[in-house]
Amino acid sequence: MDTENFTALLTGEGRQLLDEVRGLTPSNELAAATRLRRAHPAELVSAAIGQERLRQRARAKFGDDAEQMFFTPNGVEQATRREVADWRAARFAALGVARLADLCGGIGGDAIALARAGISVLAVDRDPLTCAVATANAAALGLSDRIEVRCADVTETDTAGFDAVFTDPARRGARGRIFDPEAYSPPLSWAVEAGRSTRYGALKVAPGIPHEAVPADAEAEWVSDHGDVKEAVLWFGTGAAEPHRATLLPGRRTLTGGRLPDPAPGPVRAYLYEPNGAVIRAHLVAEVAAALGGATLLDPHIAYLTSDTLIPTPWATPYRITDVLPFNVKKLKALLRERQVGTVVIKKRGFAVEPDELRKKLRPEGVNSAVVILTRIGTAPTMLLGQEVAAG
Repeated sequence: MDTENFTALLTGEGRQLLDEVRGLTPSNELAAATRLRRAHPAELVSAAIGQERLRQRARAKFGDDAEQMFFTPNGVEQATRREVADWRAARFAALGVARLADLCGGIGGDAIALARAGISVLAVDRDPLTCAVATANAAALGLSDRIEVRCADVTETDTAGFDAVFTDPARRGARGRIFDPEAYSPPLSWAVEAGRSTRYGALKVAPGIPHEAVPADAEAEWVSDHGDVKEAVLWFGTGAAEPHRATLLPGRRTLTGGRLPDPAPGPVRAYLYEPNGAVIRAHLVAEVAAALGGATLLDPHIAYLTSDTLIPTPWATPYRITDVLPFNVKKLKALLRERQVGTVVIKKRGFAVEPDELRKKLRPEGVNSAVVILTRIGTAPTMLLGQEVAAG
């Protein structure tokens, strides 16, 4: 889709077509396209059907807003999930930010969240189609008075007069995901300086960013949504007392730290705790271990904690351990058969076996369930059997 075809979707005829294709499924798409092309230009029909496909994909990120919004394929892929954008906007609002420059603004997902938090936003992107989509989204959601979209090179954008800058560099290229932060567009080093150019700044980076690449004056935050780590953000000017933060969404729980030494290793005890991915990425396992009354690691290099005490925590999933055995497929298969286990959840860390391949070999049957945790303790491949402990 080019800018001309997209603009046609905003006309009366285009919007009528969008209404007609709402809820279209792959099974009836061809018949609908054939029927609609009798009364409308073929390119416009194709654009409307393509937009409906994107809206359906976008519901996972934007919820009900997706039905009113407009998208590009890259925009759906790269846009921030609504819950995550809302959390970041709330942090900016709590800092007293009134005007913010959203650099590399994309289709406007972050700008929408910021505007809804009461912040006036300049959203900058260099792609004309993306800018047209962002403008349409601001209008569709009634936020045009708070969002100005500018089609320009972010490196040439003057941020003087703004309270804050948020930068979301492109981390994908023609060959896929980019792992070198200096190969981001714009590069990490430029985005860091942009974050320092105003009173407050935030820079979205890949969750796997090496800690040594985090500037000393930045607060690094890892955000998990419904159990999955979605992003890392480098914050500037927040005055954070601790260098690292892990945030869990929904619920907006946040854990800070990053200065405690790693907990000591110890034997497998009654409970095993699997820390949330944001905790692991933020190097806050020691803080969780302390909150669990001094839990220890199974292995110095693997983020599994163990304790004799069950303590509810949002930061880790607990499992009650029943068996600790050297890894052996035949032994595991026999145990599961003996206990009539038909549902097996396989967890692994520091272990080369693929869970799906192992499950095929186990061929579990029965009415019971179990969790199998595959890990390494020292140099010994180990399997732990148990049950997840229900929350509350």
